[in-house]
Amino acid sequence: MKIRFQKYQGTGNDFIMIDNREGTFPAHEVKVIQRLCDRKFGIGADGLILIEKDDKSDFHCNYFNADGSQSLCGNGSRCAVNFSRSLGIIGDKTTFRAIDGLHEAHCEGDTVHLKMADVGEPQLASEQDYFLDTGSPHHVCVVADVAKHEVVKIGREIRYSSAYENGGTNVNFVEKRGDHSAAMRTYERGVENETLSCGTGATAVALVLAGQGFESPVRLDTPGGQLEVSFQRKKEGGFENVYLIGPGLKVFDGEIEIE
Repeated sequence: MKIRFQKYQGTGNDFIMIDNREGTFPAHEVKVIQRLCDRKFGIGADGLILIEKDDKSDFHCNYFNADGSQSLCGNGSRCAVNFSRSLGIIGDKTTFRAIDGLHEAHCEGDTVHLKMADVGEPQLASEQDYFLDTGSPHHVCVVADVAKHEVVKIGREIRYSSAYENGGTNVNFVEKRGDHSAAMRTYERGVENETLSCGTGATAVALVLAGQGFESPVRLDTPGGQLEVSFQRKKEGGFENVYLIGPGLKVFDGEIEIE
């Protein structure tokens, strides 16, 4: 069976986008997803997104990591919004469903403002590390020089540590650069490697920094480009009106044969 696809990227986090409103893609076949995401034997991507019909919103953003597992993906969701807009499903505003529920988003050109779910206060994971769930689990390490950090080695050790034996975690390393900006790198669960960017990770990092005096919005430099996270504090603790802001850009389209 031949399928049409488009390739999108959000600050270097890249995704295979498929219009699956007719339900023809074999999403239950994990090996198909793994092969399509393989950079040697397939199209190559950090993840695959199916745009599907949804009874309660404009569309369902059905996201799969490169290994076939599922989670919320912030960068992927922004790309899904722009892809759906190109299909004529939505205009400049939308409500769509992801694995963690409904999300709102609006577009300004290629930039997508994605509203995330409310998030609780970061929890101490160690003396200097933090954990919080922004739709996907994230461990955050504040470091002195993120460019020289062994992201893959240390990230893999934390991801597979006994503290996260039930499902693992993404691991983010962040270097502060003033009151509103920071640089970060991410070891991403499901890709099992460093990615050029991680949207839910950027959200987690921004909210950890908010607990250390950073004000909204926080600008985050990733290896793939810049993201911005805006938020408001809740009186009872935690965060609301959390927005992940950044691009979602088409790279190319094509056709591929799948078994």
